[in-house]
Amino acid sequence: MQDLASKLMEELSSKTSFTIPINGGGGIPVPNSVVVTWGIMAFIMILTIIFVRNLKMVPDKPQIIVEAIVGFIYNLFNEILGEHGKRYIPYLGTVLIYLACSNVIGLFGITPPTKDLDVTLALAIMSILLIKYSGVHAKGLKGWLKSFAEPMPLMAPINFLELFIRPLSLCMRLFGNILGGFVVMELIKIIVPEVIPIPFSLYFDIFDGLIQAYVFVFLTSLFMQEKMES
Repeated sequence: MQDLASKLMEELSSKTSFTIPINGGGGIPVPNSVVVTWGIMAFIMILTIIFVRNLKMVPDKPQIIVEAIVGFIYNLFNEILGEHGKRYIPYLGTVLIYLACSNVIGLFGITPPTKDLDVTLALAIMSILLIKYSGVHAKGLKGWLKSFAEPMPLMAPINFLELFIRPLSLCMRLFGNILGGFVVMELIKIIVPEVIPIPFSLYFDIFDGLIQAYVFVFLTSLFMQEKMES
């Protein structure tokens, strides 16, 4: 158990990949999660460039797969947000793809950036800002401010607290599930032989990771739809 505790503390600690030097001494530390995120961004950009080249009216197999993924993302958010929410689908789709890549990258021995609380907090803040912006854009500033008093003025303090509760819940749900999967896997490795954890690793790194990516963007779009309602 001491080994598990030490590994958990190591996972929770912020790891620095390198430091950007600054004249006059010191430097800017660059966390490992940022470097991995840069790698994921480069990987997605390369795939995008490869698959959007030479598009055909009669698609081949790779193009069919890409079109199926894009269609799934579009239909998922279009059903929730409706016609008025189409403008937000590119952002939500990008976050979904990024989280999916981040959560399954552990299969290659790379620490997922979503194990860093700062990363999940940044994503949650971006989501909550988008939620508030979608409400202001749909209702106008005056209508958005009035929504704090719905369904009755006594609810205004609670509705105001949602400004802080929702990003915190989004952050901790994503971070807690990814970290929880790590803890369970370490316990399995301690109790059973090395070969047994392989199917569990596939579950936590692939299935659970993809589910957490889906839940994050699904809740974001659901909150947006709620704020955009008249």
